Amino acid sequence: MKKLILMLFPLLFSAQTHRFIYQFQYKTDSLAKELSKDNMILDINPDDVKFYPYSYAETDSLNIIRGQRRSRWDDHLPALIRKKDSFENTSLILLNDLYSLKSIDKINWKLLNDTKVDGQYTLQKATTTFGGRKWEAWFCKDISLSEGPYKFRGLPGLIFEVEDTHKNYIFKLAKSMKLPKTYETPFLESFMGKKPIPVNDKIIAKKQLELYNDPLRDVAEAFKSNTNPDNTFYVLGVQIKSIDQLKGMSDERRKMILKENNPIEIDKAVKYPSN
Repeated sequence: MKKLILMLFPLLFSAQTHRFIYQFQYKTDSLAKELSKDNMILDINPDDVKFYPYSYAETDSLNIIRGQRRSRWDDHLPALIRKKDSFENTSLILLNDLYSLKSIDKINWKLLNDTKVDGQYTLQKATTTFGGRKWEAWFCKDISLSEGPYKFRGLPGLIFEVEDTHKNYIFKLAKSMKLPKTYETPFLESFMGKKPIPVNDKIIAKKQLELYNDPLRDVAEAFKSNTNPDNTFYVLGVQIKSIDQLKGMSDERRKMILKENNPIEIDKAVKYPSN
C-alpha cells in the first residue's frame, strides 16, 4: 500500500468507469503453506459495479489489438456484477457451462474506533461475519464510495483492505484510475459464445457434485464422437490417445477438487462423498 496510486474523484460523471485494482491473496486448499496471488478489478460504473480478475481485461485488450476472440476464465473466485448502491449480486460461475447466480448479500458491519495512517490516507477499522468467516476491514471515509472487493460493501467509504481472521483471503487496494467511458465487459456477459444460465444455489451444488463424480465427461464425450484423426485432445498437458487414459486422470482430478476445500464463503462448501 505504500506505493498506492489513488486518484480521488468525488463524483462519477456520466459514462465513466472508476477502476480500483486489488491485490488478492488466497488459499483454496486450507492446508497450503503459502498464499496464491492475483490482481482483481473493481469497476464502479454509473449503473452497476463489476468485480473480476485483472487477467480478463488483459485478454480483452489483446483480443482487440490482435483481432482475436480468445476466452479466459479462472474459478478461484466468482466474477460478480451488482446493481449500483445495492447488495444484489450476480455471481458468474463456470462449471461445465457458465451459470449466473443471483443473491442478496447484506453485510452488517461493526465500526470500531481503531484508525491507522497509510501514506496520505486515514483508514478506520470495521468487522463483520460473512460467508461463515469473520472479517476485518479498513476503509477510508475521504473516498465517498460505499464499495469494496468481492461482495464487501456498505461502509461509509471505500474499502482499502479486508481479510478473514485466519488470513485465508486477503484483499488490498493497490491502484486506482479513471476511465473516460464505461468499460464494456463482453467476456462476462458470455463465454465461448454462450450466455450464462440462471440457476439457484441448489443447482450449483448439484452441478459441482456432478463435476466431481465425472470430471472429464465433456472430454470423454468429445473424444468418443470425434471422427477426425487429425484432432488432438489434451488434459493437463497430456495428450489423450485412448478413453482408458481418462479414468486415471478423473481420479487425479477428483483429488484436486477435494483439495479445493476452502471457498471464500466457507458455509457454502460442497460436501463431496468420502471414498
